[in-house]
Amino acid sequence: MTVLIKGAGVAGLAAAFELSRRGIAVEVMDAAETVGTGASTYAGGMLAPYCEREAAEEAVLTLGLHSADWWAEAVPGEVSRKGTLVIAAGRDSVELDRFASRTRGYEWVGGNTIGELEPDLAGRFDRALFFPEEAHLDPRKAMAGLYETLVEKGVRFHLGSTEPPADTAFSAVVECTGAAAIGSTPGLRGVRGEMLFLETAEITLSRPVRLLHPRHPLYIVPREDHRFMVGATMIETDDDGPITARSAMEFLNAAYAVHPAFGEARLVETGVGVRPAFADNLPRVLEREDGFSIAGMHRHGFLLAPAMARQLADRICAGEHDQLYTQGALQ
Repeated sequence: MTVLIKGAGVAGLAAAFELSRRGIAVEVMDAAETVGTGASTYAGGMLAPYCEREAAEEAVLTLGLHSADWWAEAVPGEVSRKGTLVIAAGRDSVELDRFASRTRGYEWVGGNTIGELEPDLAGRFDRALFFPEEAHLDPRKAMAGLYETLVEKGVRFHLGSTEPPADTAFSAVVECTGAAAIGSTPGLRGVRGEMLFLETAEITLSRPVRLLHPRHPLYIVPREDHRFMVGATMIETDDDGPITARSAMEFLNAAYAVHPAFGEARLVETGVGVRPAFADNLPRVLEREDGFSIAGMHRHGFLLAPAMARQLADRICAGEHDQLYTQGALQ
């Protein structure tokens, strides 16, 4: 059995890993010249099922609980298990209570503990929510590492290609094309997410920090080389144009509220990604004439890709689709 995966973003690479570990031959094609382009490259990389439950269905929590373990196996050494810290300015402290009422898996911590967790935030916030079981990774490094692992496992890649290889008959084709599926997959819409990178050696964070605000909550995720990813908006549009001035200003103002040192940081990168989503914002493994698709990852790509990959592999291994597909035609 050989499976063709169309799309080398987080869903496609996760599916390739899960299938290959079960002994299925896999080939991956993508129109891009490299893996992990599109929304995957602008992701926060937070493996935070409890925090995401605050604004999502219970399924996001249950499906995402084991994502950190999956990624730790897929890309050893890339997962940081230091939890998530959720804070709010004094005038917005009621937002912490609201956030806590909609999720679980947290500890209330006071100013002293905040300073122990993040010394550079000492004395800046009186109380916070700490989610000790959550984790994060760098999406770009994870995608590169997963690609290398898949190549070592014998997965064949056809990058920069829009046509399937002519020399192979496939038992199933799996569409993992992300936002490109909007318009062809019923019910799929685009949700725009914007982000920026700040660079400063004046502050150190060990874990993602979420700042709550009634109008524009944001998160700050530490990266290597004194960089911090700041995001992200959720705008109901499939416009992938440059970041707006309003969003950039809100990100910068909020980062400054977390720590004034961000006011002197260098703005080194901005980015926009369109995340495909269904009405309930939950992903699905859908059956197609030639196989399956993984669609609707919304803002939960790295968190839920492992669960979707497992569902896909279960269905393929159960023989739900055993026709042969070659050069665009069912055989």
